Amino acid sequence: MIRAIGDRLRAALLALRGMDIGAKTRIGPAVRVRQPHRMKLGTRCEIEHGVFLKCVGKDPSLEIGDFVFIGTGTEIDVARSVVIGAHTLIAPGVFITDHGHNTARSRRLDEQGSQASPVRIGADVWLGARAIILPGVTVGEGAIVGAGSVVTKDVPPYAIVVGAPARKIGDRE
Repeated sequence: MIRAIGDRLRAALLALRGMDIGAKTRIGPAVRVRQPHRMKLGTRCEIEHGVFLKCVGKDPSLEIGDFVFIGTGTEIDVARSVVIGAHTLIAPGVFITDHGHNTARSRRLDEQGSQASPVRIGADVWLGARAIILPGVTVGEGAIVGAGSVVTKDVPPYAIVVGAPARKIGDRE
């Protein structure tokens, strides 16, 4: 009970900083948030401790649907747009990003900037522990991404993918 009060208090404080937060959403301790005014969290979300929600750049947007669970140590790094559908489960240590650094040989890496491409994760998706979702990827509704997988291209609805790079091994029945 005391933990729930602390989680809701942290959510209220983020709302004061400009985050759009749905009713009964819980934010665990040591959650770091950069540019909360660029984020929308749905109703009854639960974000465990140590999560980093990071919006960078001029006009990023992070939208998380209702009843989403985000596990300990997950990082969501947004330069343009990341949308996560309702009832999605994100296991501990997942990394989601919509941008990557440019790689031309003619200039040092730290001088090149980055390129962004929106990420979409459908409703009722399960992202396994330490999965990585890269820029421009759409994970279809109901899909399962296995633990440790690196998703470099779109995942069809209800598909089960594993590996690095992730490949389809089946479908949800």
